[in-house]
Formats: sequence, C-alpha cells, structure tokens
Amino acid sequence: MFTVNELSAIFSKGRGAAHDAIPIKSVMTDTRVEKKQSLFIPLLGENHDAHGFLMEAIKKGAVAALWQKDHDLPREIPTEFPVFFVEDTLQALQETSSFYLRKVNPTVIGITGSNGKTTTKDLTASVLQVKYRTHKTAGNFNNHVGMPLTILSMPLDTEVAVLEMGMSGAGEISLLSKLAEPRHVVITNIGESHIEYLGTREGIAKAKLEILEGWGGCSFIYDGDEPLLSDYYKTPGALACGFSSSRNDVVITDVVLEENRSLFTIGSQRYELPVSGKHNVKNASYIIALAAKMGLTSAEIQAGFQQLQMSGMRYEKHVGKEGSLIINDAYNASPTSMKATIEMIIQLTSKKNKILILGDMFELGSHADQLHKEVSSVITSEIDAVYTIGSHAGQILEGIKENNTEIELKHFKEKSSLGQHVSQQLSADTVVLIKASRGMKLEALLNDLLNE
Repeated sequence: MFTVNELSAIFSKGRGAAHDAIPIKSVMTDTRVEKKQSLFIPLLGENHDAHGFLMEAIKKGAVAALWQKDHDLPREIPTEFPVFFVEDTLQALQETSSFYLRKVNPTVIGITGSNGKTTTKDLTASVLQVKYRTHKTAGNFNNHVGMPLTILSMPLDTEVAVLEMGMSGAGEISLLSKLAEPRHVVITNIGESHIEYLGTREGIAKAKLEILEGWGGCSFIYDGDEPLLSDYYKTPGALACGFSSSRNDVVITDVVLEENRSLFTIGSQRYELPVSGKHNVKNASYIIALAAKMGLTSAEIQAGFQQLQMSGMRYEKHVGKEGSLIINDAYNASPTSMKATIEMIIQLTSKKNKILILGDMFELGSHADQLHKEVSSVITSEIDAVYTIGSHAGQILEGIKENNTEIELKHFKEKSSLGQHVSQQLSADTVVLIKASRGMKLEALLNDLLNE
C-alpha cells in the first residue's frame, strides 16, 4: 500500500518513528475489526469520538495513526509509535486517499444518479474486469467517508477504479469528484431521492451535475431521455443514452424483458443482460458506451454482463415457504425505483399470485404523501395484493383505491403481523416483492417468509 515515511510528505508534524519505512497495508477506522499493519484514523461522529480507542487500535494491528491536534495524546502510547498530528482527521483521511489514488494512478470512473448507481457500478466493474484489473466501491461506501476508504482499499496494481458517488445534499458530490478526478463520469438518472433537502428535481439535477467539477474530460455518459440533462448534449465528450432515437447518441431498441434476463439491441449488436427490467437495460447502455470508449469489443462487453454479481439486497431472489418466490429489494427505494421494480413483478410470468409489500421511502420531505400515492399509477390488476407499512406508504393504497377495487389492500402497523399475514398466503405459484427505504429494515420479514 504505502509506508509510514510517505505520510510525512503529506503531514509535516509527527512524532515517534514517523520517518521510518514501516509498511502500511490497510486503514482502520473501527477498532472492532482487527487489521494488521494498519493506519488508524480516529473519526469524530455526532455520537462518538474514536480518539479514545488508540490503544485498542494498536492491539488490533495499527502501526501508525493520524491524530487531531485538539485532542490530548494518551500518555501510555509507546514513544516510537508513529503519530501524525492533523487539524481534522476526516479531512486527513480524504487527503491520504487522494495521495494513494495518485500513487496507484488508475483510470477512475465516477458514477452518480438518483437511482441505479449501485447496479451501474456493479455492471461497470463486471464488464471492465474482462480487460482491466478493476476495483469498485463495496456496499454503500459512496460518501465523504466511504469513498476515501474505498480508494484506500485498492490493490497497488489496480488499473480501473469504479467509484460510486452518493449524496444527501448540495456540495457533497462536488467534494467527491474533486477528490477522485474521474476521467469518465456517468449520471444514471434524475429522480426524487433527497428532494426533502434539495427542493425540486431541478435542484437534484444540479447536485448530481457536480460530478463534472472534478471530471477529467474524457467521457460524460448520461440519461439522454431526461429533459433536465438536455443542455449537455453538445458538451465535448458527452454521450447521451436512452430509448429516444431523436436525441440520443446511444439508442436502445428491440427490448424483450423476460423473468431472468433482458434482451436489447444497440446499433447492430444484440445484447443479453442476466437481470430483467427496462431500467436495467438503460443502465447497461451506459456501460456499453463507456466500455467501447475504453477499447472493449461487443463480445467482451457481453462476457462481462454474464459474470455480473449484484450488491446485496438488490432484487435478491429467495425460495420461500411452500416453494414461493420472495424478492428482497429492501436495500433502498425512491418513487422511480419502486415503480420500476413493481413493473418487473407485473412482467413476471412464472408466478400468477403476485403480492407487494411496500414500505416508506425516505427523504421526500413535504412531497412524501404525494410521491407515495403516485406509485399506485403502475399497480395494475396483475397484482393480487398490496400490503403497506410505515407513516406514508399507506398513501399507495389510497391511490390504488381511486383506480382499482379488485386488489386486496391492507396497511399494517407492525412487521410481525405483516409477516404472519403474508406467510399464510404463500404457495408455489406466489411471488412476494419486499421494497422500501433502508431505514425500514423490511428484510426482517424474511424470517417469516423463508423456510428455516
């Protein structure tokens, strides 16, 4: 990774063996996890201060530490233990990651968007690793702390770094983009996530476009069907992808959606994606445009699609009680992603009895009731039952009542009663979708729905 004395070039004030070439093989921010030969970076949170765990970090394998100047260094720390004094440990974490990124010098791909960025990240890494040694964001390590840790976990021989960039408010993606300086950027779409903080979809678009502030100018790939991004059509390096033939550089045609795959054509090439959904097809179009820019052939792109491994709790399929199909998509949700996933369930042909379990979508602010209600617009008579839980999800039922009286509708206050109710309806011909924002923790329902 790097050595202690390399840190002295970034942080001038140190003590102990700060100028020795002691190998550092990882970064530790959580002393509950043992990490040999690590650099301990104690971060401050709203309810914790990791500076109190330096001795524990040393026991768990730390060989050096960054230390915020306004904290007293414990007297029991060994004299020779290298400590670098910094103004702010979070900023120092980011500076360390920036140094390491320059050292490894991979081609950086920056991915953001309201929905689909994690799927797009997984697809991108799956395709590019056919030709390049590729490192990607793990889980949801996509913010001002997580992205630097992702960078610092890169092997030294990494050729491509696929970095997901998330946000909750304005200015956050700007920081990440300037830190990572991506050569290629992708904006998957503009949805309603974080509208509570940004006010309008226009505000969301502006925040997502901050990814261009650190962009290296090679390629900017985006949703060409989104009017809020139409001004960027003539930007040098821009490639618009989508279904409209009138305004896209990369046009998707002849889409066929099946239960476990999607077929589509771009140009003269037919592709097969091992997941269903029109939204996933559009995500795949971004990767096709990117991979072509990076020298991959159509055959290599298709090979990459076939080895796709999705991040956890995203359209996870489980065999439930009585041979039912349980789809856990409870990692996160927005109105756009919830509608897209429901449409996938409607298109499913292997199961006739279709049940939706829908929970609250967060960070919608004063728009919450309206945006929950709008989800009902895609729920058709192919769905047999819709069960909701949460403070706002009941509005989905209100919207259904205005248009359809044949679907069984029920709102629950407790997960336990919801799980028990659904478990009694399971059969070999039943599919159940679980979808909500992460904070609802609806994956707990799996205990009632899966075989022990």
